[in-house]
Amino acid sequence: MNDRLVAAGSVDDDAQYDAGLRPRSLAEYIGQDRVRDNLEVSIAAARGRKEALDHVLLYGPPGLGKTTLAYVVGNELGVAVRATAGPVIERAGDLAAMLTNLQQHEVLFIDEIHRLAPAIEEILYPAMEDYELDIVIGQGPSARSVKVPLQKFTLIGATTRAGLLTAPLRARFGIVHRLDFYTEADIEVIVRRSARILAVPIDDEAAVEVSRRSRGTPRIANRLLRRVRDFAQVRADGRITGGVARDALKLLEVDDHGFDEVDRKLLRTIIDKFSGGPVGVNSIAAAINEEKDAIEDIYEPFLIQAGFLDRTPRGRVATARAYEYFGLTAPGRDSGLW
Repeated sequence: MNDRLVAAGSVDDDAQYDAGLRPRSLAEYIGQDRVRDNLEVSIAAARGRKEALDHVLLYGPPGLGKTTLAYVVGNELGVAVRATAGPVIERAGDLAAMLTNLQQHEVLFIDEIHRLAPAIEEILYPAMEDYELDIVIGQGPSARSVKVPLQKFTLIGATTRAGLLTAPLRARFGIVHRLDFYTEADIEVIVRRSARILAVPIDDEAAVEVSRRSRGTPRIANRLLRRVRDFAQVRADGRITGGVARDALKLLEVDDHGFDEVDRKLLRTIIDKFSGGPVGVNSIAAAINEEKDAIEDIYEPFLIQAGFLDRTPRGRVATARAYEYFGLTAPGRDSGLW
């Protein structure tokens, strides 16, 4: 359900704003300090040696800035970034054409790299390791393999499902970083920066209100800011104050935790229909009429991070915090199980 206001995945109206709000350099990139510092060293070393940067794998929940970081790396290296996505590459020839068109040290960015077809993935192995393509000419006994040299390039792969990457592909990335949910303080800085770019006045209280409901995700923070800006323009004087932000977010049905109706439905289903769990993700998916992958990729990561849901070997469990959220008493609290 990517039409949710708090969906971490990109929705239709994000694209026209994302480009303008994205940072262009590591100095402008807010949050993910460990990742940023490590990339700064790697990029400086590659530039100093006049070599291509090692291949980079970025993974983590959607909306945390993997695509943005890929373009930042390209800018820092002073090279072009050629972007595509795993599901888009349908034929081996498509990928071969991209690789042969890359100039020296350029970046090829593949989003959702875990969704590459196995036959296409095979082409990447020699390209990443030896900077050459193995092309088979002819068929049957007369077929022969021809090696086509490539310019030394950097592949940046992004994925929300690192566990679905094959071992041979993952092993060929020299730099691997996980992006984590942002702190409220970092999101607040992002909200203020985006408000400046959008030329909308926002006070300290309002920046805090928007940031704490943004689920630690910059994409959601920017989306909420745009909706609150609309509310301020129509129902107030255009300035976003704390009161205006709260009224706007109440109208949007995004609560203090950043939860919307889907989050509440998922948690309430586990509590009411499955006695708080443990319950398998397939059972949850059937009960709320949602795809299993959507629950695992989109809904669960933040609920687990926020402490409302536990993932155990036996299934999903609603935590004591989830019960408190609904004004309920968690079973087993007095027996020391919680």
